[in-house]
Amino acid sequence: QVQLVQSGGGLVQSGASLRLSCAASGGTFNRHVLAWFRQAPGKEREFVAVVSWSGDVTYYADSVKGRFTIARDNAKNTVSLQMNTLKPEDTATYYCAADNDQFGWRGSRYYTGPAKYDYWGQGTQVTVSS
Repeated sequence: QVQLVQSGGGLVQSGASLRLSCAASGGTFNRHVLAWFRQAPGKEREFVAVVSWSGDVTYYADSVKGRFTIARDNAKNTVSLQMNTLKPEDTATYYCAADNDQFGWRGSRYYTGPAKYDYWGQGTQVTVSS
C-alpha cells in the first residue's frame, strides 16, 4: 500500500517555472512505477510523465517534452515534476500516481493510461496566466 501526498503548484505567468513534489508513505515506494497526470476542466485525465521504479527510464508526453522533468528519490520516498517554460495550456490539476506492480517495467507506452495506476495523490492546481 502506498499513500501519496502532493505539494507545490500555484499561479504563475507564462514562461515561469514550478516544481511539484509527491511524498509517499508505505514501505514499497521504491518498487513502483511513478507518474504524473493532469486534468483540465471538462477534459479527461492526461498522461504527463513516467519514471521506472529504478529511476533510470523516463518518458514524457510530446506536449511537455523538453520542458518538464520527472525525477524520483527512492531514499527520500519522493517524486518530483520540474516544470519550465510553462504555457497557459499547462493549466490543470496535476496528480502523482503509483502503479500496483512491484519491480515491473512493461515499456514506456504501457504506463500512459491512468488505469495502470492504483494509488493517487490528492491533486494540486497549476494555473498559468498569459
